Amino acid sequence: MSEGIRRRVNDAMPVADAGAGFTSKSSDDKIGNSAHPVGPPRHSRVKQYFLVTGLLCFFLSTSVVIFTTQLIGAPLYLVNKGFYYAWMAMTKELFGLVVNSVTQWFTSTTIRISGDASVRGQLKLTKDGRLETDFPERLILLANHQIYTDWLYLWWAAYTSGMHGHLCIILKESLKYIPVIGEGMMFWSFIFLARNWAKDKARLQSSLSKIRNQYSGHWSGSQKLAPIWLLIFPEGTNTSVNGRNASKRWAEKSGQPDMVHCLLPKSTGLHYCIQELKGTVEWVYDCTIAYEGVPRGQYGQDIYPLWSTFFEGRAPRSVNMYWRRFKVDDIPIDDIKVFEAWLRIRWDEKDRLLEQFMQTGKFPSDDGAGMTAKADVLTEDTYLGPGGHRYIETSVKNGSPLEFLLIYVPLAVVTTVAYLIYRTIKGFM
Repeated sequence: MSEGIRRRVNDAMPVADAGAGFTSKSSDDKIGNSAHPVGPPRHSRVKQYFLVTGLLCFFLSTSVVIFTTQLIGAPLYLVNKGFYYAWMAMTKELFGLVVNSVTQWFTSTTIRISGDASVRGQLKLTKDGRLETDFPERLILLANHQIYTDWLYLWWAAYTSGMHGHLCIILKESLKYIPVIGEGMMFWSFIFLARNWAKDKARLQSSLSKIRNQYSGHWSGSQKLAPIWLLIFPEGTNTSVNGRNASKRWAEKSGQPDMVHCLLPKSTGLHYCIQELKGTVEWVYDCTIAYEGVPRGQYGQDIYPLWSTFFEGRAPRSVNMYWRRFKVDDIPIDDIKVFEAWLRIRWDEKDRLLEQFMQTGKFPSDDGAGMTAKADVLTEDTYLGPGGHRYIETSVKNGSPLEFLLIYVPLAVVTTVAYLIYRTIKGFM
C-alpha cells in the first residue's frame, strides 16, 4: 500500500477536534500586521484576565456539578438502562445550557440563518428574537469545520430544536483523557476514535448498534426509537495551514482538484454511519458555516482564536449558517465509489456557497419561502434582507436569563432528599 493511500485509510473516520485552540496569544500574533476585522481588542489586559477568571470559575464549577450528577445516576445502569440513558441525556441538556451561557455572556455575535427549499418551514423566529428549528429527533448532521467554536454553535442549533440532550459527537480519542470533561463525555456515549480505521471500525460498529437499537419511552413502555443527532465533520479537522496542505497533497495523489475554502471530505466513516443507521434515520442534515471577516487566503482559527473571541471582545460580527437536508433513501450507499462522488459533489456545493459568502458577505436564501415566522408572532417583513431575500438574524441565548440555574437543580434535589432521609433515619435512632 502506498504511503498516500495508507494515510488516507488511517484518516478515514472524520473526528472533531473540539478541545484545541485555547491560547493566551492574541489573533494579532497569527495574522501579522493585517488589521483585525473587528478592530483592536475591546477589553484591557486586566479586564481580559477578569473575564478568564469568570469563565473558568463558571465552566469548571458547572462541569463538576454536572459530573457529580452523572455519578449519582450511574448506578441506574444496573437497575434499568432506559432510566440510565434518560438521566445522562438530562445531564447533557445541562451542559448544553453551559455552552449557551458561555457563548451568550462572553461573545457578542449575530447569527444569520438561511437555507434551501428542503428546510422550508423548519426555521422560525420567536417574538423575543430566539431561533426555533423544527428538525427531526433522529438525524445525521454534517458540517464543514472552520474553527474550534463550530461545535458550540451546532450544539446551540440542537438546543433550538430541543435536542441538546441528544447530540452525539465523534471526537478524537485523546479528548477522553481530559479530567472530568473526558469522563463526562464518556457518560454521554460520545464516540472516541483513533483515526485508524482498522481500530475504529469495531468501536464505531458498537456505538452505532446502540444508536440503532436504543428505544425511548421507558416510563410509558413505548417502542419509539430514542432521539439522536449524530454530528460528523467529514473533513476530519478544521481548516488551517496544515489542513490545507494535507488536503492539497491528497488531491494531487488522488488526481482530483483540491477545494478553495473547504478541505476534501473523508468518505469511509460517514458512509459506514449512514449504512448502519439507514432504516432508523430518515434524514442527513447539512450545515455550512462561515465567519464574517476572514480574509481570502487566511483561516478562521487564526483570526478568531478562543482568546480573542471570548476575552478580547473580538468575536466575529456574524456567524452564518446555511441549512439543507438529504433523504437517506436517496443517498447512494450501495457502492462506495458512487458515494464518494456524491459526497464530493456536496462539498463542491459547499465550496461554491463559501465563495459566494466571500464575495457578498451572505449565503443565499430561499427567496422568502424557506424562512417562516411562528403564527401570530412576526410578519414576513421581519425576514427581508438585501434583494428581498429572507434571513433569520438572532444570537445564541437561552430560553430565559435564569435558565442556566437548572444546571444546579438535579444535584440540589438529590442532596436535599438525601439530607431528609438522613435526618429521618437519625430521628429513629
